[in-house]
Amino acid sequence: MNSITCDVLIIGGGVNGTGIARDAAGRGLSVVLCEKDDLAAHTSSASSKLIHGGLRYLEYYEFALVRKALRERETLLKSAPHIMWPLRFVMPHDAGQRPAWLMRAGLFLYDHLAPREFLGASQAIDLRRHPAGAPLKPAFVRAFEYADGWVDDARLVVLNAVDARAHGAQVFTRTTCISAERGQQHWLATLRSGQGEPLRVQARCLVNAGGPWAGRLQRTLTGAPAHHQLRAIKGSHIVVPRLCEHGYAYLFQHPDGRIVFALPFQQQFTLIGTTDVEYSGDLDRVAITAQEIDYLCTLASHYFRRAVTPDMVLSTYAGVRPILEDEQASASAATRDYRLEHDVDGAPLLTVWGGKITTFRVLAEQAVDWIAPRLGVTAGPWTAQACLPGGDLFGEGPVARNVQGFDTFVEALQARHAWLPPALCRRYARAYGSRCALLLEGVKDLAGLGEEVLPGLYAREIDYLRREEWACAAEDILWRRTKLGLKLPAGAAEQLALWLEAKV
Repeated sequence: MNSITCDVLIIGGGVNGTGIARDAAGRGLSVVLCEKDDLAAHTSSASSKLIHGGLRYLEYYEFALVRKALRERETLLKSAPHIMWPLRFVMPHDAGQRPAWLMRAGLFLYDHLAPREFLGASQAIDLRRHPAGAPLKPAFVRAFEYADGWVDDARLVVLNAVDARAHGAQVFTRTTCISAERGQQHWLATLRSGQGEPLRVQARCLVNAGGPWAGRLQRTLTGAPAHHQLRAIKGSHIVVPRLCEHGYAYLFQHPDGRIVFALPFQQQFTLIGTTDVEYSGDLDRVAITAQEIDYLCTLASHYFRRAVTPDMVLSTYAGVRPILEDEQASASAATRDYRLEHDVDGAPLLTVWGGKITTFRVLAEQAVDWIAPRLGVTAGPWTAQACLPGGDLFGEGPVARNVQGFDTFVEALQARHAWLPPALCRRYARAYGSRCALLLEGVKDLAGLGEEVLPGLYAREIDYLRREEWACAAEDILWRRTKLGLKLPAGAAEQLALWLEAKV
């Protein structure tokens, strides 16, 4: 049996696990990460894809969480302007729901709980004159506009893993930790993938970043009940044909107190979600229900002139969010904050409870701040001022973190590769940023991209994703590394799977 030694073994390849791997490897720790499926295969690719403070958490008095998330918002946007960008939200005022004064007060707090460098302030708008009013029913005449951010969540996870590997981490996908024995100084774990013999890992510290599986994993690791309990809250989304010609997003209020977003998505679509439903089923087989589809359609139809009906739904996704158990009866009111549990009854064990995408970087920083000194490493935090792979659009230095210069980057990329179709050039720029140089290295014309396996998907990109980003299956490529699955004809996934099989 092969064996390796490392400082830190991380179980879980979602945004928290890969974020911790990146931070730890960048401080000089030797890191191994294992994920039983693909990177971001579950919760971390099933979000509403927002970098936001969580405006609605203010009414639950979650001021510390909102402040923490708002501080991170612009830090993250500057780290990867190819996969994250500012987005303006419009919140129509419905006279039968939250009063206007309360919405205005909440937005005042949202604007001032943390500094803003480039995101604009909130404002009241007249929907009869504002572009966002056109798709809405005439009854809605007043609204509030505010700023947050958008993120390609699955690519965020992958880029953290890419950066972790660039700093020396070893990342194993489709690899399960089947056992872990704890000693006073080390953990001895056995990892098993679908192919090859098991791998033994001796680690000085173990991190449980199992997300919804964290409680189950901790019981396996320690043999004791978990100190914290998680609520499994399912969030589901639907994708429909584009409902708006403008680029604004909407926040809609429901009479039950919940909110739903309607977001511009992949140029041709509108993404609507999310639901908040208690979940007790199989964590590996999470899916939207007909009732949830009806709920989202009904709420959207309350606001949009064009009725949104279940037959319009082109795609759906659902994921389980691991929410820290608290005294809130409502799933939507339960806290989205996180806890880091430190266990030093033997070799160190750190368990991540809860969390949200916006706070993943600071969570990782705090985790490694605890781990590093215990392993004799003195290097301090570094990720707040660093770009994620591909995010340095304009080279080194402060200008590299130019959030508002993406279009300039696309123009320069197109000028260097005039043969590249403009839509493909922009898609590559959005997905890979400055790493387009690696993707297109040596390519002089369209033929240099190799076979067009599916419309807009060339062999060159597939090879890149397999080599650089751990993509193995058609679903990895079509839904997590890209969103081409939305735009391709029926049978595309099966066609790609056959092509991949032939290349093995």
